[in-house]
Amino acid sequence: MIRVFLLDDHEVVRRGLRDLLDSEPDITVVGEAGTAEQALTRCPALRPDVAVLDVRLPDGDGITVCRELRSRLPELACLILTSFDDEDALLDAIMAGAAGYVLKQIKGSDLIAAVRTVSTGQSMLDPATTARLMHSLREPAVSGEPEDARLAALSERELAVLRLIGEGLTNRRIAKELYLSEKTVKNHISRILGKLGVERRVQAAVIAAQVHDEEHADAAHTPGH
Repeated sequence: MIRVFLLDDHEVVRRGLRDLLDSEPDITVVGEAGTAEQALTRCPALRPDVAVLDVRLPDGDGITVCRELRSRLPELACLILTSFDDEDALLDAIMAGAAGYVLKQIKGSDLIAAVRTVSTGQSMLDPATTARLMHSLREPAVSGEPEDARLAALSERELAVLRLIGEGLTNRRIAKELYLSEKTVKNHISRILGKLGVERRVQAAVIAAQVHDEEHADAAHTPGH
């Protein structure tokens, strides 16, 4: 039985989703929420397999909820449900570890199939789209100087914060990992974005992920590895 949690600020939408999913013999809706705060309180205790999360919420957004929930429940598959075909939201969903991103215009049968797909650990994110978006995201990050030179400008602590951003950790988790306050982490992130010449956290995360891949590749080619 696939256990599903629903997050949408419209009761009518939640009711429709619940009726649709509960009518399937292998799916059960174990809980729901109308706000980000309710979702973060209720969802972890219910331990669902899949969370269907609306992007736009009165007290936050489904992508932040996805990141927070996955930091507490790493096995949870998050399916982002939105009315808007928004590249920024898709990128943020990828970086937050979402397993899928579907528009509310989706047919009921396709949504049921999406829930089943992500519940098995598969991704609903098209790899070609993801790769193209990652590439386009990196383009504006290229300023006059090479990336390595900009990374060299970061302090040891800033590099540590950047690595954890690249792993998709929230500010709260980064603060806990590095024994800092959340306010200090936010200040570090502001300085990191300035030094890297990017505007958004997700762009810094892509650079962090790329540097991580290059480090692994170098280690693999080093004799003795």
